Order: sequence, then C-alpha cells, then structure tokens
Amino acid sequence: MEEKVKCIAIAGVGALLGSVSTVFILKLLSRKDNSVFGKEAIELNGGERSIIIPGVANNGLAGADLLNDDIVCEQLTRNIQFFGLESQKKVCASYVVVIGLGGVGSHAASMLLRSGVGRLLLVDFDQVSVSSLNRHAVATRADVGISKAHCLQKHFSSIFPECQIEAKVLLYNDSTEEEILGCRPDFVLDCIDNIDTKVSLLAACVRRGLKVLSATGAGARADPTRIRVADLRESTNDPLSRSVRHRLRKEHGIEGGIPVVFSLEKPKAKLLPFKGPSGEEENPSDYQVVPGFRVRIIPVLGTIPAIFGQVMASYVATQLAEVQVHTEPVVNLDIDHYRILHQRLVEHEESIYGTAIEVQSVWTAFKKKTFLHADPLTYSRVVEPDGLTVDAEEVMYVVKELWHGRSARETHAKDLGRGMWRSVNELILIRWDKEKPASVSNLILLKFNEADEHENRDLEDIKENEPEFFAKVTSVLKRSEVEFGL
Repeated sequence: MEEKVKCIAIAGVGALLGSVSTVFILKLLSRKDNSVFGKEAIELNGGERSIIIPGVANNGLAGADLLNDDIVCEQLTRNIQFFGLESQKKVCASYVVVIGLGGVGSHAASMLLRSGVGRLLLVDFDQVSVSSLNRHAVATRADVGISKAHCLQKHFSSIFPECQIEAKVLLYNDSTEEEILGCRPDFVLDCIDNIDTKVSLLAACVRRGLKVLSATGAGARADPTRIRVADLRESTNDPLSRSVRHRLRKEHGIEGGIPVVFSLEKPKAKLLPFKGPSGEEENPSDYQVVPGFRVRIIPVLGTIPAIFGQVMASYVATQLAEVQVHTEPVVNLDIDHYRILHQRLVEHEESIYGTAIEVQSVWTAFKKKTFLHADPLTYSRVVEPDGLTVDAEEVMYVVKELWHGRSARETHAKDLGRGMWRSVNELILIRWDKEKPASVSNLILLKFNEADEHENRDLEDIKENEPEFFAKVTSVLKRSEVEFGL
C-alpha cells in the first residue's frame, strides 16, 4: 500500500512539473511570435544612426513592472534571490548608458542586460573587426563590419527582449553630449580608451551630477587578481588614469570623486609599431579615421577587458539595487607595516593604561609567526589564557579593511605607493572609547598629533562638535562588530 502511495505521489509531482514546463514553453513560443511582429515597429532616427527596440515582447510592461511577467521573473530568479524583490525592481526600473562597446563595454553592457536593467543606451562610433573577436562579449564573424552598437542591440534583443535597447552610432563629444546624456541616466559607464573623449565625458557627468564609473587601461595585463575599484585619486600603475587625473584637475578643477576600475599590475607591453600596407613602419596619424584616436595597437589578453567589464556591471548593479558592497581598499602595505603598527599599539597601551596584556602576548606570537595567515577575515580567533583581545591579524584587518591604511580623519587617499609606506611613520592605532578595551570594534587609526588630541577629549565632546566625524567612525566600528560577530 505504501509503495502505491509513493508511486502516485511521484507521478503527481511529475505531472505538476510537466504542466509548469508546458506553460512556460507555450509562453516562450508565443513571445517569439510577438517578437517577430515587434521588430517591424523598430524606430529609425536619421538612417542607421539610432535604432530603438522598445521592449517588443514585454506586453506593455516597463521598469519595475517587468517583474510582473512570469518569464522575466523566472529569468531573474537568481538576482531576486540575491538582491530581494524590491531591490531587483530598482534595477529593472533603471536607465544605464554605456559608452564604448569594445572588450570592456560589451561585457559590462551584456551583464547589466542579464541583471535586468530595464533600459539601455549603447553608444559607439566604431565597427566590429575580426581582431576584436578575441575580447568582444557577443560578436561573431557574421557581425564583422557592422557597428558595435547595432551588433550588441541585435544579440541583446534575443537575450532579454523586455529591455528597451537604444543603439547610437556616435562619437561622444561636446556636440553629442546632450543627445547621449540629456535623458539623465541612473548610471553612465565610461568604457572609452581615448583620453580626450574620456576626460570630456567624465567632466560632463560631474557637471550634470550623473553617477559615472570609468574603466582605465585593461590592455597589456594578465593578472585578474589585481583588478580593483577605487576613487580615481587612488589608481596606480596605470598611465591612462594618470593622464586623465592630471587633465581633469588642470582643465576642469576636478580632484577626484569618480570611481574607476583599474589594475594594480604594471603593463607588460607597450604600443606596437604601426606598419602600413607596404609592411614598413609609417606615421600612424596618416591613417586615422577619427582625429585623436589611436591607430597603433596595444596587445590585449581578451580575458582582462572581459573581467573589467564584469566588475563594472557588478558594481553598477549593486549600486542600482542599493545593496552595500565594501570594495577591497587599495592599501600598499606589507607585513612589516602591520608589525610596526602592532608594536606601537602595545607601547601606547603600556604608556597610557599601564599594561598591554591584551596585545602583548600576541606580539610575541607575531614575532614567532604563529599568527600569520593569508587572509585576516578567514582567521579563526583564539583567546589566550592571559586575556588577549587584539592580535596581529586583527591589526591588519583594522588598518586595511576599516581605515584603508590612512588616518580616519582623511577623507581620501593622499599617499599611495611609496608615499603610503612613508605615511606609516605618522600613524598609530588607539582606542576610540577610552573606557572600553582595545579591540577590533574600538580601534581608530590616527596620526600622532591627532591621537594626542583624541586622548584629551571624550566622545560626548566629539559627538557634539564633530557630528559627521563621530557618525563616520561609529559606522565603521559597527561594521567590524557585524563582521566579527561581536
């Protein structure tokens, strides 16, 4: 009898799953038919300059309402599970502009589409070439010769037809700024590799108050572990970002505040010499189709620009969903820096509080390399019999993850590379609240003169006279409590 019940139950579940699958298949087939008719409604603006595919199969739904559609909701199931329904609705209601659709931009646009962004504007003046197939997200040999914007639009319309996709075959400049940025997008992705155009775009976004994320040089690099997201002021080992940073400051008075994706890796190759049809080296400017854009070639390992694009898409998607992600700080410190800061903490605890028992025992272990691990966040905390609460790895976490290797009173990085190494000579870890013991949730990184001033004040004074600073420090230390489960 029990066997019969099991068989009936299994058959029932199978029938239910089959029914659900059949419903989805029928809806998909119906949607394909609708897409064929929808393509006839393509809107042309000035020939092939601009084509809009207005979400041909979304049954009149737009933005956040896209998730009322069963197929769309199923396609974005994993995103909804990750972000939550309300946050995913914000992504679906977003409008994003991607300028530059090569190795970086095509991958960024592709993943934003797959993340459910409801409206995309794709901008590039260039065409798909055979040599770009090693890094482009969707282009095939059949796409060679057509514009990159229309290439992406064609492929995207079959991946997520509910998205309103507009393609513009345009070069960004002052004359096209309003056409590209005038509709106030929620985010702009700068994937341009020309300095003049990049500087102009970034300056326009700052002037218009638009959120923008910029990609720096992805060519001539091979190490994916060194790719970072940080403020333009913090990008290092990248000639493109260095030039852009200089031009923005000199020509537009912009010091920073623009997030960029960059690599800490030094480029492994330079521009290759340009050879004309005869095979002899010639002046590349004689062959420029667009003035100011390079003709010479930078060697590119296709995986790196693809990862740049994926990083950009992930950053923008989480921003649109309003999900907080703490990017890894750019901190050029080694184990000696943390050793010095740990020793200073020990000495400071002894001089101010008469004992360093809570950190001293680990300093001994630190010197013996007992507590050295690759990743402080995966370190299993150990409580010694003598009452240790701060160890060397926790110093590493506090300095790098919480305070980014600089004083808590600095709003942005001033010292990078060797400069950061030198700046350690001015820094010390002290207690935020003098009434509580030194711990990961009660340590602040300050310069020596700032530390002396802090020791002579109480938290009520700081809260009353510097509310923004008080709120900032409190928020950072609260994060450490959450991450350490305190």
